[in-house]
This record gives sequence, structure tokens and C-alpha cells, in this order.
Amino acid sequence: QVQVVESGGGLVQAGGSLTLSCTASGLTFDDYAMDWFRQAPGKEREGISCINWSGSTTRYDDSVLGRFTISRDNAKNTLYLQMNSLKPEDTGMYYCAAILKDYCSGSWWSEPVAYWGQGTQVTVSS
Repeated sequence: QVQVVESGGGLVQAGGSLTLSCTASGLTFDDYAMDWFRQAPGKEREGISCINWSGSTTRYDDSVLGRFTISRDNAKNTLYLQMNSLKPEDTGMYYCAAILKDYCSGSWWSEPVAYWGQGTQVTVSS
């Protein structure tokens, strides 16, 4: 059975940092590019980052570029999102997803998803 499980969310003050993790099991992890998505209350879910199967290519939405870093450790079947200089507008539920490609395309945020995690809440206070 495939499981994709996020962890590491929490409450942090503006300007602070958090690291999210996403551990996958029941799939061949390095067959997939991985995305991070987030959804704030009352807003659409948005793709914020993508990493290809090997970790050699990364993509970021402009809203997080320069502040967030996506990485992966294929030996541990784990995806990470290092979040620095957090802002209140970063608040939301964060999801990891295995997408149906092994690379980040020009429209990586809209690629079909093979597997979703359950989400982890990030709250940034001012």
C-alpha cells in the first residue's frame, strides 16, 4: 500500500524557519518527480516547488523563490522543504505529491498527481 506522509509543520513567527519532511513508502520513490503544494483558507491550492527524480533540477513559484529550498534523499525515500524568512502569507496546509513524470516540466504545478500526502499545517504569526 502506498503511503505519503508529511511532517514538520507547526507555528512559527514571521521571519523564522521550518523544515518539512515527506516520507513515501510502497512506491519506487526515484521514479517520480515530487511537488510541494500549499492551500490557505479560502484560496486555491497552489504548487510551490518541484524536484526531479534525482534532485538535480528544482523549480519554485515566485512567491517562495529565494526563501524555500526543496531537496530529496532517495536513499531515505524522503522529500524536504526548508522554509526560511517565513511570512504570514505562507500560512496554510502543505502537501507533498508524487507526480506522473520523473522531471519538472514547464507546467510542473499542473501535472497529474500519482500520490498525495495528507498534509501538514504551517502557521506563521506576525
